[in-house]
Amino acid sequence: MTPPKPRKSAHRGQSPKVPGARNAIRGGRDRSGAAFGSKPVARAPKEPAKDVHDPDGVRLQKVLAQAGVASRRASEDLIEAGRVQVDGATVRELGVRIDPAKSIVHVDGVRLQLDQSLIYLALNKPPGVVTTMSDPEGRPCVGDILSQRPNALDERLFHVGRLDTATEGLLILTNDGNLAHRLTHPSHEVPKTYLAEVAGPVAKDIGKKLRSGIELEDGPVKADSFRMVDSRPGKALLEITLHEGRNHIVRRMLAEVGYPVLQLCRIQIGPVVMGGLRSGRTRAIHGEELSKLFDAVDL
Repeated sequence: MTPPKPRKSAHRGQSPKVPGARNAIRGGRDRSGAAFGSKPVARAPKEPAKDVHDPDGVRLQKVLAQAGVASRRASEDLIEAGRVQVDGATVRELGVRIDPAKSIVHVDGVRLQLDQSLIYLALNKPPGVVTTMSDPEGRPCVGDILSQRPNALDERLFHVGRLDTATEGLLILTNDGNLAHRLTHPSHEVPKTYLAEVAGPVAKDIGKKLRSGIELEDGPVKADSFRMVDSRPGKALLEITLHEGRNHIVRRMLAEVGYPVLQLCRIQIGPVVMGGLRSGRTRAIHGEELSKLFDAVDL
Protein backbone atom coordinates (compact mmCIF):
# COMPACT_ATOMS: atom_id res chain seq x y z
CA MET A 1 0.00 0.00 0.00
CA THR A 2 1.33 3.40 -1.00
CA PRO A 3 1.22 5.97 1.83
CA PRO A 4 -0.65 9.20 1.03
CA LYS A 5 1.48 12.16 0.01
CA PRO A 6 1.73 14.86 2.68
CA ARG A 7 -0.10 18.08 1.93
CA LYS A 8 2.07 21.04 1.16
CA SER A 9 1.29 24.08 3.24
CA ALA A 10 1.12 27.44 1.59
CA HIS A 11 4.22 29.60 1.99
CA ARG A 12 4.12 33.28 2.82
CA GLY A 13 3.15 35.32 -0.16
CA GLN A 14 1.77 32.36 -2.04
CA SER A 15 -1.83 31.22 -2.09
CA PRO A 16 -2.68 27.55 -2.11
CA LYS A 17 -3.74 25.97 -5.39
CA VAL A 18 -7.30 26.68 -6.45
CA PRO A 19 -9.16 23.92 -8.27
CA GLY A 20 -9.26 24.71 -11.99
CA ALA A 21 -6.55 27.37 -11.79
CA ARG A 22 -4.30 27.39 -14.84
CA ASN A 23 -1.53 29.63 -13.64
CA ALA A 24 0.41 30.11 -10.44
CA ILE A 25 -1.18 32.90 -8.38
CA ARG A 26 0.43 35.56 -6.28
CA GLY A 27 -1.89 37.86 -4.31
CA GLY A 28 -5.26 36.28 -5.15
CA ARG A 29 -7.95 36.39 -7.81
CA ASP A 30 -10.45 38.98 -8.91
CA ARG A 31 -14.23 38.47 -8.84
CA SER A 32 -14.26 36.91 -12.28
CA GLY A 33 -11.83 34.28 -11.08
CA ALA A 34 -8.97 35.54 -13.23
CA ALA A 35 -5.49 35.48 -11.72
CA PHE A 36 -3.78 38.76 -11.04
CA GLY A 37 -0.55 40.00 -9.52
CA SER A 38 1.64 37.68 -11.57
CA LYS A 39 2.57 36.85 -15.12
CA PRO A 40 1.16 33.71 -16.73
CA VAL A 41 3.45 30.72 -16.44
CA ALA A 42 4.90 29.76 -19.81
CA ARG A 43 4.29 26.17 -20.78
CA ALA A 44 6.19 24.12 -23.30
CA PRO A 45 4.01 23.18 -26.26
CA LYS A 46 2.84 19.59 -26.15
CA GLU A 47 4.70 17.49 -28.69
CA PRO A 48 2.45 15.73 -31.18
CA ALA A 49 2.30 11.94 -30.99
CA LYS A 50 4.80 10.26 -33.30
CA ASP A 51 3.15 8.87 -36.39
CA VAL A 52 4.53 5.38 -37.05
CA HIS A 53 1.73 4.32 -39.39
CA ASP A 54 2.80 3.13 -42.85
CA PRO A 55 -0.25 2.79 -45.13
CA ASP A 56 1.60 0.28 -47.29
CA GLY A 57 2.87 -1.73 -44.33
CA VAL A 58 1.67 -4.79 -42.42
CA ARG A 59 -0.77 -4.63 -39.51
CA LEU A 60 1.15 -4.50 -36.26
CA GLN A 61 -0.71 -7.42 -34.66
CA LYS A 62 0.15 -9.58 -37.67
CA VAL A 63 3.83 -8.60 -37.37
CA LEU A 64 3.81 -9.62 -33.69
CA ALA A 65 2.15 -12.94 -34.48
CA GLN A 66 4.65 -13.71 -37.26
CA ALA A 67 7.50 -12.90 -34.87
CA GLY A 68 6.17 -15.57 -32.50
CA VAL A 69 5.20 -13.18 -29.72
CA ALA A 70 1.62 -14.42 -29.42
CA SER A 71 -1.43 -15.24 -31.49
CA ARG A 72 -2.89 -12.39 -33.48
CA ARG A 73 -5.76 -11.95 -31.01
CA ALA A 74 -3.39 -11.99 -28.02
CA SER A 75 -1.14 -9.54 -29.89
CA GLU A 76 -4.11 -7.18 -30.18
CA ASP A 77 -4.51 -7.34 -26.41
CA LEU A 78 -0.82 -6.44 -26.00
CA ILE A 79 -1.25 -3.42 -28.26
CA GLU A 80 -4.37 -2.17 -26.51
CA ALA A 81 -2.63 -2.56 -23.14
CA GLY A 82 0.15 -0.20 -24.27
CA ARG A 83 2.84 -2.86 -24.08
CA VAL A 84 4.07 -2.42 -27.66
CA GLN A 85 6.40 0.35 -28.87
CA VAL A 86 7.27 1.10 -32.49
CA ASP A 87 10.31 3.30 -33.09
CA GLY A 88 10.08 4.48 -29.50
CA ALA A 89 6.39 5.40 -29.58
CA THR A 90 3.72 3.43 -27.70
CA VAL A 91 1.02 2.16 -30.05
CA ARG A 92 -2.50 1.42 -28.77
CA GLU A 93 -4.50 1.47 -32.02
CA LEU A 94 -5.13 -1.81 -33.79
CA GLY A 95 -5.20 -0.31 -37.26
CA VAL A 96 -1.54 0.74 -37.29
CA ARG A 97 0.57 -0.71 -40.10
CA ILE A 98 4.37 -0.80 -40.10
CA ASP A 99 7.23 -1.84 -42.35
CA PRO A 100 8.90 -4.82 -40.58
CA ALA A 101 12.12 -4.24 -42.52
CA LYS A 102 12.52 -0.69 -41.18
CA SER A 103 10.60 -0.42 -37.91
CA ILE A 104 12.07 -1.20 -34.49
CA VAL A 105 9.49 -2.92 -32.31
CA HIS A 106 9.66 -3.61 -28.57
CA VAL A 107 7.21 -5.63 -26.48
CA ASP A 108 7.52 -5.06 -22.73
CA GLY A 109 10.90 -3.44 -23.41
CA VAL A 110 12.27 -6.43 -25.34
CA ARG A 111 13.25 -5.70 -28.93
CA LEU A 112 11.89 -8.10 -31.54
CA GLN A 113 13.93 -9.44 -34.41
CA LEU A 114 11.54 -9.05 -37.34
CA ASP A 115 13.90 -9.97 -40.17
CA GLN A 116 13.61 -13.74 -40.33
CA SER A 117 16.61 -13.98 -42.67
CA LEU A 118 19.00 -12.85 -39.92
CA ILE A 119 20.74 -15.54 -37.86
CA TYR A 120 22.27 -15.22 -34.38
CA LEU A 121 24.12 -18.19 -32.88
CA ALA A 122 26.30 -18.84 -29.84
CA LEU A 123 29.05 -21.42 -30.38
CA ASN A 124 31.28 -23.09 -27.81
CA LYS A 125 34.48 -23.42 -29.85
CA PRO A 126 36.58 -26.44 -28.87
CA PRO A 127 40.35 -26.09 -28.41
CA GLY A 128 42.31 -26.92 -31.56
CA VAL A 129 39.66 -25.39 -33.87
CA VAL A 130 40.63 -22.43 -36.06
CA THR A 131 38.33 -19.40 -35.94
CA THR A 132 37.62 -19.31 -39.68
CA MET A 133 34.82 -20.58 -41.88
CA SER A 134 37.31 -22.49 -44.04
CA ASP A 135 41.00 -23.31 -43.74
CA PRO A 136 43.32 -23.79 -46.76
CA GLU A 137 45.64 -25.93 -44.61
CA GLY A 138 42.86 -28.37 -43.85
CA ARG A 139 42.80 -27.72 -40.10
CA PRO A 140 39.51 -28.12 -38.19
CA CYS A 141 37.63 -24.82 -38.30
CA VAL A 142 34.36 -23.21 -37.24
CA GLY A 143 32.92 -23.79 -40.70
CA ASP A 144 33.33 -27.55 -40.21
CA ILE A 145 31.25 -27.42 -37.01
CA LEU A 146 28.44 -25.52 -38.74
CA SER A 147 28.40 -27.92 -41.71
CA GLN A 148 27.72 -30.81 -39.33
CA ARG A 149 24.55 -29.24 -37.89
CA PRO A 150 21.27 -31.03 -38.73
CA ASN A 151 20.15 -27.97 -40.75
CA ALA A 152 23.42 -26.85 -42.26
CA LEU A 153 23.47 -23.14 -43.12
CA ASP A 154 24.22 -21.87 -46.61
CA GLU A 155 24.35 -18.27 -45.45
CA ARG A 156 27.70 -16.63 -44.91
CA LEU A 157 28.13 -16.01 -41.18
CA PHE A 158 30.50 -13.62 -39.45
CA HIS A 159 32.28 -14.78 -36.32
CA VAL A 160 32.29 -12.12 -33.62
CA GLY A 161 35.32 -12.24 -31.37
CA ARG A 162 38.21 -14.27 -32.74
CA LEU A 163 39.78 -16.88 -30.45
CA ASP A 164 43.23 -18.32 -31.01
CA THR A 165 43.42 -22.01 -31.85
CA ALA A 166 44.32 -23.13 -28.33
CA THR A 167 41.61 -21.06 -26.64
CA GLU A 168 38.11 -22.48 -26.29
CA GLY A 169 34.79 -20.91 -25.51
CA LEU A 170 32.15 -18.50 -26.71
CA LEU A 171 31.88 -17.13 -30.23
CA ILE A 172 28.89 -15.26 -31.68
CA LEU A 173 28.03 -16.16 -35.27
CA THR A 174 25.69 -14.01 -37.36
CA ASN A 175 24.91 -12.81 -40.87
CA ASP A 176 23.93 -9.41 -39.43
CA GLY A 177 26.91 -7.38 -40.62
CA ASN A 178 25.86 -4.25 -38.74
CA LEU A 179 25.73 -6.07 -35.40
CA ALA A 180 29.02 -7.89 -36.09
CA HIS A 181 30.76 -4.60 -36.88
CA ARG A 182 29.48 -2.88 -33.76
CA LEU A 183 30.37 -5.77 -31.46
CA THR A 184 33.97 -5.69 -32.64
CA HIS A 185 34.36 -1.90 -32.81
CA PRO A 186 36.37 -0.49 -29.86
CA SER A 187 33.99 2.46 -29.41
CA HIS A 188 31.27 0.20 -27.95
CA GLU A 189 33.60 -1.43 -25.41
CA VAL A 190 31.63 -4.67 -25.18
CA PRO A 191 33.08 -6.61 -22.20
CA LYS A 192 34.31 -10.18 -22.56
CA THR A 193 34.87 -12.57 -19.66
CA TYR A 194 37.43 -15.38 -19.55
CA LEU A 195 38.39 -18.22 -17.24
CA ALA A 196 42.14 -18.79 -17.13
CA GLU A 197 43.95 -21.68 -15.47
CA VAL A 198 47.44 -20.77 -14.29
CA ALA A 199 50.10 -22.31 -12.09
CA GLY A 200 49.42 -21.49 -8.44
CA PRO A 201 49.51 -20.22 -5.85
CA VAL A 202 48.66 -16.71 -7.07
CA ALA A 203 49.81 -13.62 -5.19
CA LYS A 204 47.02 -11.61 -3.54
CA ASP A 205 47.94 -8.36 -5.30
CA ILE A 206 47.64 -9.70 -8.87
CA GLY A 207 44.04 -8.57 -9.21
CA LYS A 208 44.94 -5.05 -8.09
CA LYS A 209 47.77 -4.90 -10.62
CA LEU A 210 45.56 -6.05 -13.48
CA ARG A 211 42.75 -3.64 -12.60
CA SER A 212 45.19 -0.74 -12.21
CA GLY A 213 46.74 -1.44 -15.60
CA ILE A 214 49.97 -2.89 -16.92
CA GLU A 215 52.21 -1.94 -19.83
CA LEU A 216 52.57 -4.29 -22.79
CA GLU A 217 54.74 -3.88 -25.88
CA ASP A 218 51.77 -2.48 -27.85
CA GLY A 219 50.46 -0.19 -25.13
CA PRO A 220 48.80 -0.19 -21.69
CA VAL A 221 45.88 -2.43 -20.77
CA LYS A 222 43.81 -3.04 -17.67
CA ALA A 223 41.13 -5.49 -16.59
CA ASP A 224 37.58 -4.31 -15.95
CA SER A 225 37.26 -6.91 -13.18
CA PHE A 226 39.19 -9.84 -11.73
CA ARG A 227 38.51 -12.55 -9.18
CA MET A 228 39.94 -15.83 -7.97
CA VAL A 229 37.44 -18.59 -8.78
CA ASP A 230 39.33 -21.58 -7.38
CA SER A 231 42.71 -22.48 -5.96
CA ARG A 232 44.22 -25.90 -5.46
CA PRO A 233 47.78 -27.18 -5.00
CA GLY A 234 49.81 -26.11 -8.02
CA LYS A 235 46.93 -24.51 -9.95
CA ALA A 236 44.51 -21.60 -9.77
CA LEU A 237 41.42 -20.64 -11.78
CA LEU A 238 41.03 -16.93 -12.48
CA GLU A 239 38.14 -14.94 -13.96
CA ILE A 240 39.07 -11.81 -15.86
CA THR A 241 36.83 -9.36 -17.73
CA LEU A 242 38.03 -6.73 -20.19
CA HIS A 243 36.80 -4.97 -23.30
CA GLU A 244 40.12 -5.00 -25.17
CA GLY A 245 40.27 -6.89 -28.46
CA ARG A 246 43.98 -7.14 -29.14
CA ASN A 247 45.47 -10.48 -30.11
CA HIS A 248 46.21 -12.89 -27.23
CA ILE A 249 45.51 -10.04 -24.81
CA VAL A 250 44.55 -12.20 -21.79
CA ARG A 251 47.50 -14.54 -22.26
CA ARG A 252 49.90 -11.62 -22.58
CA MET A 253 48.47 -9.80 -19.55
CA LEU A 254 48.80 -12.81 -17.26
CA ALA A 255 52.25 -13.67 -18.58
CA GLU A 256 53.36 -10.10 -17.89
CA VAL A 257 52.45 -10.43 -14.20
CA GLY A 258 54.17 -13.81 -13.92
CA TYR A 259 51.35 -16.30 -14.51
CA PRO A 260 51.43 -17.81 -18.04
CA VAL A 261 48.09 -19.32 -19.05
CA LEU A 262 47.79 -23.11 -19.03
CA GLN A 263 44.20 -23.17 -20.32
CA LEU A 264 41.91 -20.37 -21.43
CA CYS A 265 38.14 -20.24 -22.05
CA ARG A 266 35.89 -17.31 -22.92
CA ILE A 267 32.56 -17.63 -21.12
CA GLN A 268 30.73 -14.38 -21.91
CA ILE A 269 30.45 -11.64 -24.56
CA GLY A 270 28.36 -8.69 -23.39
CA PRO A 271 25.02 -10.12 -22.19
CA VAL A 272 25.51 -13.46 -23.98
CA VAL A 273 26.63 -16.19 -21.56
CA MET A 274 27.92 -19.59 -22.67
CA GLY A 275 26.35 -21.31 -19.67
CA GLY A 276 25.92 -25.03 -20.14
CA LEU A 277 26.49 -25.05 -23.91
CA ARG A 278 28.57 -28.13 -24.69
CA SER A 279 31.86 -27.94 -26.58
CA GLY A 280 31.33 -27.92 -30.34
CA ARG A 281 27.60 -27.12 -30.06
CA THR A 282 25.59 -24.07 -31.06
CA ARG A 283 22.36 -22.49 -29.84
CA ALA A 284 20.17 -19.65 -31.07
CA ILE A 285 20.38 -16.20 -29.50
CA HIS A 286 16.90 -14.68 -29.37
CA GLY A 287 14.32 -12.91 -27.22
CA GLU A 288 15.52 -10.84 -24.29
CA GLU A 289 19.13 -11.99 -24.71
CA LEU A 290 19.19 -10.71 -28.30
CA SER A 291 17.49 -7.49 -27.24
CA LYS A 292 20.19 -6.88 -24.63
CA LEU A 293 22.85 -7.59 -27.25
CA PHE A 294 21.34 -4.90 -29.49
CA ASP A 295 21.23 -2.49 -26.52
CA ALA A 296 24.91 -3.14 -25.77
CA VAL A 297 25.87 -1.68 -29.15
CA ASP A 298 23.12 0.97 -29.39
CA LEU A 299 21.08 -0.74 -32.08
